[in-house]
Amino acid sequence: MASTVTAAEVSKNFGAYQDAAVREPVVITKNGRPRTVLMAYEDFIRLSKRDRQVQRTAELSEAEIAAVETAELTPDPGHLNTSAVKHAAD
Repeated sequence: MASTVTAAEVSKNFGAYQDAAVREPVVITKNGRPRTVLMAYEDFIRLSKRDRQVQRTAELSEAEIAAVETAELTPDPGHLNTSAVKHAAD
């Protein structure tokens, strides 16, 4: 569970909230509304790796288009969420 604190409080005690963010995310509010989150660098890296990449279909090669057209989805597509997934053209 994340802690919630005002921006003014973070300003006054940044070091303490930096330490707290290593243990759990700290939600920082401004004017009573959540605005930013202070978190451990390791958590940021982990979340960044989960970002999906988007590619315009106009930029695909003929081989990549053919691979997409012939691809079949398995009943459990969970394997698509791993970092080991490679592009069809690789």
